[in-house]
Amino acid sequence: MDLMKVMRGKLKEIAMDILKGLHASDEEAAIAAEMMVQSDMRGIDTHGVYFLKLVAERVDAHMVNIPTPLKVVSESETTTLFDGGNGLGQVAAFRAMKTSIQKARKFGTGLSLIRNTNNIGCLACYTTMAAKEGTVGIAMTNGAASVSPWGGAEAFFGTNPISMGVPVGSEPPIVLDMANTVVARGKIRRAQRMKESIPLGWALDSLGVPTTDPNAAIKGGTLVPVGGPKGYGLVLMVDILSGMLSGSSYGPALKTFHQLEGPTGVGAFLMAIDIEKFMPLSQFSSLIQEYVKTIKGVKKAKDVSRIYLPGEIEYEIERQSMAEGVEMTSQVVSDLNQLLEKVKSPLRLS
Repeated sequence: MDLMKVMRGKLKEIAMDILKGLHASDEEAAIAAEMMVQSDMRGIDTHGVYFLKLVAERVDAHMVNIPTPLKVVSESETTTLFDGGNGLGQVAAFRAMKTSIQKARKFGTGLSLIRNTNNIGCLACYTTMAAKEGTVGIAMTNGAASVSPWGGAEAFFGTNPISMGVPVGSEPPIVLDMANTVVARGKIRRAQRMKESIPLGWALDSLGVPTTDPNAAIKGGTLVPVGGPKGYGLVLMVDILSGMLSGSSYGPALKTFHQLEGPTGVGAFLMAIDIEKFMPLSQFSSLIQEYVKTIKGVKKAKDVSRIYLPGEIEYEIERQSMAEGVEMTSQVVSDLNQLLEKVKSPLRLS
């Protein structure tokens, strides 16, 4: 597989040009491009600029609204309910987390729910936003059916990821970002695109039998929840909090962004908690830095040389991407160039 590296600034400029060519405003093009590029920089290419091809297909099919008609449905001192207007999920989620952070600064906590949006991308991007502002960030979202209730063999829930971000003073934040399945569905889609097999234990086929075939996992199969019934409980709760509580779709009523079946109906939950309302941020920073030091100093298992914190590996990939460029496959480069040509942009990747 041919690979090339693209510097962050160039990749964001290209993503913005494509989005503006698809009728996004300058502001929302910058927001969505930033979220996608951040994802690629962290090594999460399933939510990166690859996603632009899917956006363009939906624009052509009149199944996404750009510019994003985001609006506030209801609001209180600590809560906001947004309607995403079936627009860009990254734009809705960014503004929702910004609003949650602002409310947390005033009242201690801020919670934003979004209904009627689309895939919001890498959740860590939003919880990192919160952590960099000295708040704890929590984000979750539901998605198209790919997980069965525990003991079933029929897709009902999405992978329904959850993320939490915590500031660590001058050090990079601790950022948990995980699908509530053994693996994110995007990785199975990637294996399908690359014509690769998947490890046993990731998914079941339509009969509920473990499979290594990504096609069998995607078409009629289901993903295995992390921790068995515990993961099933998590996807259920995320579906309720993100979908049902927001007034969005939930369960098998959601549609995937990867197929032109109509509006996806995704819901999302973005929350910020102001640490200063509980203790001085400097005190919290001292406590958590000592905590991290203690964790990393515990006795290590055989053949383990280093203990990582959640999000630390992705942070190191991001730092390397910043210095050396973002690694892109030849297929994604080709897709981007085709989109640039489609929107009559003079930019190209080569």
